[in-house]
Amino acid sequence: MAGGLAWYQTIRWAEAPLSTEAEQPPSKIVVIPEGAAFQRVAALLEEEQVIKSRSAFLWLGKSQDAERKIHPGEYELHAAMAPADILSKLVAGRVVLHDVTIPEGYTIGQIADAFADQRITDKVEFARLARDKSFMKTLGVSAESLEGYLYPDTYRFPRPTAAKAVLKAMVDQLSHVVTAEWQARAKELNLTMHQVLTLASVIEKETGSGEERPHIASVFHNRLKKKIPLQSDPTVIYGLPNFDGNLHKKDLSHASPYNTYRWAGLPPGPIASPGAQSIRAALYPTATQDLYFVSKNDGTHQFSATLVEHNKAVEKYQKRPFRRGNHSQTLIIPATGVLAGQEGVS
Repeated sequence: MAGGLAWYQTIRWAEAPLSTEAEQPPSKIVVIPEGAAFQRVAALLEEEQVIKSRSAFLWLGKSQDAERKIHPGEYELHAAMAPADILSKLVAGRVVLHDVTIPEGYTIGQIADAFADQRITDKVEFARLARDKSFMKTLGVSAESLEGYLYPDTYRFPRPTAAKAVLKAMVDQLSHVVTAEWQARAKELNLTMHQVLTLASVIEKETGSGEERPHIASVFHNRLKKKIPLQSDPTVIYGLPNFDGNLHKKDLSHASPYNTYRWAGLPPGPIASPGAQSIRAALYPTATQDLYFVSKNDGTHQFSATLVEHNKAVEKYQKRPFRRGNHSQTLIIPATGVLAGQEGVS
């Protein structure tokens, strides 16, 4: 009886937390490596001082047949947690999730960097898969890459997460945003969703003002109808092999399919990830006759329907000393193909 009582007390001691809630022990992140044996897990927990006894934890795992059910990853644990609760957390895989915010207008490269910076996934593998046709097919995307299909949002992932899982989550999120109504609207405009995303990405890069995106969309729709080149600087920049931060006159002649100074119509694909506002703007543009817009140097633009009006706006806003941004273009006179006006003018 004395021996049994001693064994019972030993078990009760081992199953108790290392500390008490009243002592408020600090939480710590414990990383369970991929493929770690249960003995290694128990030793690691003891080394991190979140359990009293590795032997007792091994017995607990064996009694619950949990030795081969531990999930790897980062766990937030503290010494006031009962070993049974710690084991339950490891078996359920309740790992730490990390928030990663992808802003609107990010490219594949920038998105890959954002996830790599948070140590979620490998950026080289992310970028490779984003251009892997066979993988893209499994996501229902038929394009040259996933550019424009990775919806900008805040995501929560454990460390690490496979690049395939991250890409799938972002493409799935886009499918939730693009409603059946929007798909029907695209058909009304005789546009594929690929074309809608392409136009939306250009709108996204042209302005940071949500309110004027439908007006920007109107200018592009009007130019497309009249077969006037879009002349969007961001598309030119996207097609440049090396961009030094300044758009030069020679860049406007660069032989890229994304150069909307050289080629009329939409570029072959999106140039960034558009947000919901830009996608909506591409589908529901403001009804105007405008063909031009020029930066007012305050984040907004002046819109014009005629070349005369536009040149007046250029005189007012573009001939003053100012810091040039990327939301600008070179003016082309409709139906002539002649460069005119001032560089840095939309």
